[in-house]
Amino acid sequence: MEVINQSALREDRQLLVITHLTQLLSYIIGFGGLIAPLIIWLTSKDKVEGMDIHGKAILNFQLSLILYFILSIPAILLLGLGILGIIGVVILGFVMPIVNAVRAGNGEEPSYFMTIGFIN
Repeated sequence: MEVINQSALREDRQLLVITHLTQLLSYIIGFGGLIAPLIIWLTSKDKVEGMDIHGKAILNFQLSLILYFILSIPAILLLGLGILGIIGVVILGFVMPIVNAVRAGNGEEPSYFMTIGFIN
């Protein structure tokens, strides 16, 4: 009796692109930038090729943005430097998911700027 490997991963670049773009939900509806990619990653990391790498990169990026935002709030008292930090977080949080969605569509690995590796 021959055993067939049914755990073969399928290539689904569209789902990877959608996963990166779901981070922008925070800008559209105010929340979901961390929750939606987390749900997609948890449900398809064992089924889609590259989803584990992209999902971990997305979650590390979102957690890093949250940390930078929290650290920027008390820094507002230091000559307004926290305002620059918040503006930087907002710009990075908007631009990097779009850049990495394009990279995912081209079959490249994600590359998020200033990301702390919380999840390995």
